[in-house]
Amino acid sequence: MIKDFRLALDWTPNTNHIGFLMAFENGIYKQHDINLKIINPKDDDYAETPAKKVELNKADAALCPTESLISYRSKSKPFPLKAVAAIYQSDVSAICTLKSSGVQRPKDLDGKIYASYHARYEDKIVRQMIKNDGGEGHIKIDYPDKLGIWNTLLSKKADATWIFSNWEGIQAKNKKVELNFIRMADYGIPYSYSPVIAIDENKHKTDKDLYRRFIQASKQGFLEAMQHPQQASEILAKYIPDDDQDINLEESIIYSAEFIDFKNWGKMRLDEVNKFLDWIYEHHIETQQFSADDIFTNELLD
Repeated sequence: MIKDFRLALDWTPNTNHIGFLMAFENGIYKQHDINLKIINPKDDDYAETPAKKVELNKADAALCPTESLISYRSKSKPFPLKAVAAIYQSDVSAICTLKSSGVQRPKDLDGKIYASYHARYEDKIVRQMIKNDGGEGHIKIDYPDKLGIWNTLLSKKADATWIFSNWEGIQAKNKKVELNFIRMADYGIPYSYSPVIAIDENKHKTDKDLYRRFIQASKQGFLEAMQHPQQASEILAKYIPDDDQDINLEESIIYSAEFIDFKNWGKMRLDEVNKFLDWIYEHHIETQQFSADDIFTNELLD
């Protein structure tokens, strides 16, 4: 029997979502008896985060960074958000600045404007990265509308923001806008997986077969997309916003493939997750200490 399944995206459709779109368009979810509904954050202008939609039972799964898992587990009324797969097996994100700004490394951000997504741990992580580079961490934080953050950098209303190098990075390249990429790992931050597929742990226990079928279909979609970038780019072109039409989608997909483990798509190294969890606890970014086993599982990938 075909079952409905609601997936809340973390952003407007982009390369990070191509596996879901590929599996949807090519009937892979139907083959796994799943009727997929994709929830675009633009539909409510990000009034609720993807993780919040899972908590409110408006979605069965959401894309989010590792930090969301920690945040939902540690709030006053904890919610058991759990990661069941990672899109990429290495970090494809970075803090970026315009080359013309002269900001080349974290300590150069002291006194500058950072365009933030207002995520719970984001600003503290960025400030700590500046300190790790010998700066003071005295950055000015601005909170633009989430879906307009990238444009604040391009219009020079902000000096830095956090991006995916396989999306905004490719967009900037296509526009001949030169960027500097500041990666967490280069400045002592063992940053974790982003985005991950997150679900309600309680549903994982009661609807395990449905979630396993969803993960397996999604895995097939991602692997096919990376192996057939031209077809994948044609599919993605039907979903992206009008203001993203200037991105070379095939180039973005080929670039993204470098961050995927084709033999072990989705799998998360729990020892690496623990390094990040320990890091945010030791730096007082989070007051509760968690183990990777609390918030991650690879069970549905087997």
